Amino acid sequence: MSGPVSLSELRNAAMEAHRAGRLDEAMRGYARYLVNRPVDGAIWSNLGALHRAEKRHDQAVRAHARAHAVDPNAPSVLNNYANALTDVGRYDDAIALRRQLLAAKPDDLAQKALLGRALRGKGDYQAAIEWLSAAHRAHPEDGEIELQLAFALLGQGDYGRGFEAYRARWRTDEMKKQSVPFPKWEGEDLSGKTVLVMPEQGFGDAVLMMRFLPWLKERAGRVICIAEKPMARLFAGLPGADSVVTELARDAKVDAYLNIMDLPRLGLSGRDDVPPPAQLTIPGDSRRRAQAIAAPYRDRLRIGVNWSGSVTYRANAFRSFSHREYLPFADLSGVQLFSLYKGPGLDAFRADGSDAFIVDAASTDRDFADCAGLMQEMDLIITSDTATAHVAGSLGLPTWVVLHWDSFWVYIHAGSATPWYPSMRLFRQPAPQDWDTPLGEVRAALEERIASAGGKANG
Repeated sequence: MSGPVSLSELRNAAMEAHRAGRLDEAMRGYARYLVNRPVDGAIWSNLGALHRAEKRHDQAVRAHARAHAVDPNAPSVLNNYANALTDVGRYDDAIALRRQLLAAKPDDLAQKALLGRALRGKGDYQAAIEWLSAAHRAHPEDGEIELQLAFALLGQGDYGRGFEAYRARWRTDEMKKQSVPFPKWEGEDLSGKTVLVMPEQGFGDAVLMMRFLPWLKERAGRVICIAEKPMARLFAGLPGADSVVTELARDAKVDAYLNIMDLPRLGLSGRDDVPPPAQLTIPGDSRRRAQAIAAPYRDRLRIGVNWSGSVTYRANAFRSFSHREYLPFADLSGVQLFSLYKGPGLDAFRADGSDAFIVDAASTDRDFADCAGLMQEMDLIITSDTATAHVAGSLGLPTWVVLHWDSFWVYIHAGSATPWYPSMRLFRQPAPQDWDTPLGEVRAALEERIASAGGKANG
């Protein structure tokens, strides 16, 4: 724009830039406008939504707080503020706003689902189940309410009802709809039939669920498992699978298919029923590669570390931390750290010289079989909540998992162990965004382990 610009023009231009996805331009425009007109709640809310989309969560909360102070009853302001508060773990504040919205609009299905999600985020599974069960009875057609109920049931360990309710994921935006030319298994008898097991979500979920293939084999004639390429060699010898393929032959004869996250419906009811982790395959070339990488450090306590999961996962920013958090561990006498991370975060890892202190062992990994081979050469694995954790746990390796405050249902919200992976030890954030406490506990445990085991860690 040239010449004097009115506040109205500045407001409209910033909103147009926001709608067009020119977020830097929109942010600058909003800032210029709000400096001159700080009592526009809608624009503060827009700015908060922009920061949230860019994963600047503290800035989002700050902007939404301004919007709420200006316009404390506007539904869009309340909803956006509640979303941002949920992101950073301020669940009680978010719940209060959701209740305010529901008081004005009692059948707002989105608010009912999100209020239940906040109760679950607090770790109050029972309250979440009671709230969401009532909402589900009133609105049985709503997939999001049932999905949130599923997560609450899984967190409580009611796996029978939880995985049954989890079928609702296909009725929400959670999952991309599948197109498969075979009938879907709906619980019918599978005796003598050829059954196809389909991947559906993250790599960690695949590792987690493959333990149930023997249950399926007991019920079916033939089991074909499709593995995504990064997992194919690791899954090559899975018990319960007659064949593991990366794609299905065009002339394949299949009687029914099911998704990996439906495998627990074959009979899992609670935590006492959880079978041992899947037996994974580490090919010889992956073992030899890993041995060569670890060879110069045979006299050290070798610790494999990972600090981040997939950046495409929408909540990755909360479950991950900086690689720099591990650098103090590298200063411990007799310790050598090895990075098990592969992804875009390597640029920062190399840029500050951390790769001189933490061996970059994984950037040339071809797949998860190579990663598993590296893990086998380690005395201990320390990781955030990633697929790496699931692989290490399945291999039965001593694995310390550093968890954020609202952890995956496998790890729930309390305790230092999980029945899903007996070799794991869990370290938890006591409050949202507090990594100092659990990482401090990890360091203390590591120092104790080194002192008591003469330089070797046993889990």
